[in-house]
Amino acid sequence: MLNILLAGVGGQGTVLAAKVLAQAAQDKGWHVRTAETIGMAQRGGNVTSHVRMGNKGEQVNSPLIARGTADMVIAFEPAEAAAALKYLAPHGVVVTATTGVQPVTAALSKQPYVAAGVVEQMQRLLGDRLVLVDDADLVKQVGTIKVLNTILLASAVKTSQLPLNFDELRAAIKACVKPRFEELNFGAVALVEG
Repeated sequence: MLNILLAGVGGQGTVLAAKVLAQAAQDKGWHVRTAETIGMAQRGGNVTSHVRMGNKGEQVNSPLIARGTADMVIAFEPAEAAAALKYLAPHGVVVTATTGVQPVTAALSKQPYVAAGVVEQMQRLLGDRLVLVDDADLVKQVGTIKVLNTILLASAVKTSQLPLNFDELRAAIKACVKPRFEELNFGAVALVEG
């Protein structure tokens, strides 16, 4: 059983990323279940997607990942990565974007949210189980933030901790995104693939 938790902020493409992962798993013949827990139904609220894959032929009975059992957390923002650590298994890996998204509460607080501080704390806690993705640079190279989800999925594949390859990821993207966005997403995969 492979448990992947995706954590982000509304509008970043977390739900679509979960759909792409589930499609890739189904294409391999694995049983898969997904679920989303959404903090706010509008942009800015936290979004968590659970993807459970029977990658060893197992039947997946529940879509929700229990605390302490996620093999991988894919986070679209450092604070969301930190909030999802309660789900991470002792051997689990975190793949996270390094660019912070200012929460509404930061505007009301006297202390600003500094993503770099959160990243430093996770580095101390996780060591080599933390994969940092320079999303700002990659998004700039692609030319749009709309492929952040694809950049993070490709970065997760690149770790070799996710038993998928880049061609399988491309096939799942083709099945899940509108045709007019395929080449843009394929370009993001190619950029991460190197």
